Amino acid sequence: MKGWRDLEIGALITEPGNSAEYKTGEWRAWRPVFNRENCIDCMICWVFCPDSSIIVKDKKVVGIDYDHCKGCGICAHECPKSKGDDESKKALVMKPEYLFREED
Repeated sequence: MKGWRDLEIGALITEPGNSAEYKTGEWRAWRPVFNRENCIDCMICWVFCPDSSIIVKDKKVVGIDYDHCKGCGICAHECPKSKGDDESKKALVMKPEYLFREED
């Protein structure tokens, strides 16, 4: 399997665009929940995220930008550590957004 560094220049967007001014994650129905302990830092989630919502520091995935994440689930689907049924071993798990909403 090729890593993200093997992709040709221009094959992916490494910086978020003008959406920094606009929060686009407020209509999300599902939220990716990141488990740092299970992450192998392969960067596949970062490559596939269409919203550049995977936060990376010092070549390690450190979290998710929920202001811009739309909850599509591509990150969790592509993550090699998120295959199978054992949720305790997954690096990314999709959970319903209502579990994280505060009561008004």
